[in-house]
Amino acid sequence: MRVISDDETGLLLWQPAGSDLAKLIDADGNTPHEVTPDRMRDPKLTIGAWQGDDVLLLMPPRATYSVWWFFQEGSFTGWYVNLEEPYVRRHDGVETKDLVLDIVVTPERQWEWKDSDEFDGRIGEPLYFDSAAAAAIRAEGERLIKLIEAADFPFDGTHTDFRPEPGWPLLRLTDNMKLSLRRPG
Repeated sequence: MRVISDDETGLLLWQPAGSDLAKLIDADGNTPHEVTPDRMRDPKLTIGAWQGDDVLLLMPPRATYSVWWFFQEGSFTGWYVNLEEPYVRRHDGVETKDLVLDIVVTPERQWEWKDSDEFDGRIGEPLYFDSAAAAAIRAEGERLIKLIEAADFPFDGTHTDFRPEPGWPLLRLTDNMKLSLRRPG
């Protein structure tokens, strides 16, 4: 992703459709949405292309979520709230862990939960969360829903007029990045 800004509001990133993306897939074509990583058969990170909308993504410091602004052909089409662990900076980027439950929000601030069944199915799984942590994750989503309904930041129209600089190329993983994605052995 392209870094747009990195300040007290958070890390603001841009991912245009068609740019490179690393994705975990097992030998049967499953992703972590279908099978937990510990049950995947011969999982590997593969390089593909980001499909669908262009995305502007805000990762607030120490937050257990990120907010995504979706754009199609330059027009804002809605928000996506990804519940996740607070990001940790690495020498070559940031790392976070997805918490499965998400919220999809229209430009009119109508919202719905996404991946609720998958979230419920992960409760108690060794790589995920217990019921107390799941309750805290859902509570954070409910707190964010109040911000959505109140049209408070970041759902107040901020960034809905974002436009990338003309001429920005699609983002490609370099050979060094691709090598660092390979699992040893």
